[in-house]
Amino acid sequence: MHSPLGNPAFIDAIVILGAAGIVIPAFARFRITPIIGFILVGILLGPSGLGSLQGQYDWLQFVTINDREAIAPFAEFGIILLLFSIGLELSFKRLWSLRRLVFGVGAAELIASGLIIGSVLYLLGQNAPGALGLGLALALSSTALVLPMSGTKSPVGRAALAMLLFEDVAIVPIIFLLGAISPAMTSDGGWDDLGRTLLLGGAVITVMLVLGRLILPRIFAQAARTKSPELFLAVSLLVIILASLATAATGLSPIVGALLAGLLIAETEYHGEVEVITQPFKGLAL
Repeated sequence: MHSPLGNPAFIDAIVILGAAGIVIPAFARFRITPIIGFILVGILLGPSGLGSLQGQYDWLQFVTINDREAIAPFAEFGIILLLFSIGLELSFKRLWSLRRLVFGVGAAELIASGLIIGSVLYLLGQNAPGALGLGLALALSSTALVLPMSGTKSPVGRAALAMLLFEDVAIVPIIFLLGAISPAMTSDGGWDDLGRTLLLGGAVITVMLVLGRLILPRIFAQAARTKSPELFLAVSLLVIILASLATAATGLSPIVGALLAGLLIAETEYHGEVEVITQPFKGLAL
């Protein structure tokens, strides 16, 4: 019988779960977000840390991760769940109430930070497209890191939420902008691909918005009637994955579909239950 200890995926799961069991209570004791602890532990136990020494010390394979590609899909799923949870908080109604902060303070923060960082990089010798791309990328903040520290109820927390929401919404146009200014997009084929992606993406998003408003309330109502948390969780994850695959199939980022799924579910009466039941998966995957 083959031992599961010889399976790298099994060992990686042990390392991740073990790190969670140590980091979460240790950092909660000092009222520090566990995300910082996960970053530090990831550096220590990852391929660039102790994981690089697996060839010299065989026992390190049981406490480190050497193949980042093997666990990358789980990390990507964490980002998808993060954007989904943002969509649950971002409901169309709340977005409208925060419109001045989101599109005023948020837009000013991102554009000003991007221009300042990009200008410095340009003066240091980076070409204009590269400086613009790096400036926008470095101007983006980590929602998973900032919100647990700032909260959302205080004036500072609401301003932070508004800036982070604008950044999350702006990711899509930024991706298209970077694609448009990249060397690969200078050919006619590149612009045709961009136009096709915009057309198909717009059509898919429109269909998702229409069908989501009609179908999602009924689906979650049926799941709620069964009083089965397993079924409710399965339906929630299915909606997230299908929405992500739908936008990814058109060339858009899967996080766009996850964000839209969150926005649509936020309009239903079951958004609170969905947020609670998916929260552990989001935190662990991140």
